[in-house]
Amino acid sequence: MRIILAILMTMFLVGCGDSDSQSNTIQASQSEQTFEWKLVTTWPKNYPGLGLAPENFATKVAAMSAGRLKIKVYGAGQLVPAFEVFDAVSQGTAEMGHGASYYWTGKSKAAAFFTSVPFGLNAQEMNGWLHYGGGLELWRELYDEFNLVPYAGGNTGVQMAGWFNREINSMEDIKGLKMRIPGMGGDVITRAGGISVTIAGGELYTAMQTGVIDALEWVSPYNDIALGFHQVAKYYYYPGWHEPGPTLELIINKDALASLPDDLQAIVETAARAVNQDMLDEYTARNNEALISLVETHGVQLRKLPDEVISELRSISVEMLEELADDSDLSRRIAESVKAFQRQATAYHAISEEAYYQARKQK
Repeated sequence: MRIILAILMTMFLVGCGDSDSQSNTIQASQSEQTFEWKLVTTWPKNYPGLGLAPENFATKVAAMSAGRLKIKVYGAGQLVPAFEVFDAVSQGTAEMGHGASYYWTGKSKAAAFFTSVPFGLNAQEMNGWLHYGGGLELWRELYDEFNLVPYAGGNTGVQMAGWFNREINSMEDIKGLKMRIPGMGGDVITRAGGISVTIAGGELYTAMQTGVIDALEWVSPYNDIALGFHQVAKYYYYPGWHEPGPTLELIINKDALASLPDDLQAIVETAARAVNQDMLDEYTARNNEALISLVETHGVQLRKLPDEVISELRSISVEMLEELADDSDLSRRIAESVKAFQRQATAYHAISEEAYYQARKQK
């Protein structure tokens, strides 16, 4: 009996050793497997801020994965046109994309919520809502039918209202205005009597110069000066009521993401979070100097939109947000989540951020 037990124990230990060996072999095989992805963007290649974010993402992923996941970045038009990024990633033509969700409202109207809505959340609040307020889960639910997994991929902070070749003194000046302004901001301008159009960033200078449009919004001083809009427009208006906290997105083909081992998936998520915050940091630093240059060196006429105009645009925005919420059950859930978060954030910021700004400027 002792001999039989000894033989059985030996067989058991050998079996365990084989199992452990097989497991280690599988893990080693996974750790040696490499992947090469394509990342398409809606921005010109290496464009400051917006265009460099996907480049930074690819660099971070390569470094953290020791080269196991290599991502090649393509600017707008290099592999697919700017406004075909969503479809290209959804269909698997490219594994990843970088852009803004409000470009895809033709696919789903509720996509606008995840870039920015007029008079909505600022950058700090958007990050809070997405990562700790349930926003990211709703975003992924929305994109699931398109075989996409979204991540926040940058934020430029409160934008400028834009560049105009006519003064805006009342709502009458909005009527007939041809303006490049995407998303819900564009819908509001249209309802106010203007004409909104969506044009890729690389085409805006020529469109403004040739009179195809009368006004445009792009981002903020850091990017606007790089595209030379001060050379083709007279007036630079603020505040950016239409995009108070515009979140950019990194979208990944769901099947491509699932093909990665767990550690590479974690690296992708970590790199996305890093790039998301890094962009906001950069714009917070760069916009200051760029605005000084626009005004003091280039003589740009900086103007504030009249209170009457802001008030009317806000009223139109409230109506349109309600209409958007009624588009579907998911739209309603997203809208209610955003509004609840904004109410809480507004109440707290009244005694924190806003109160501090007022205290800081007192002499």
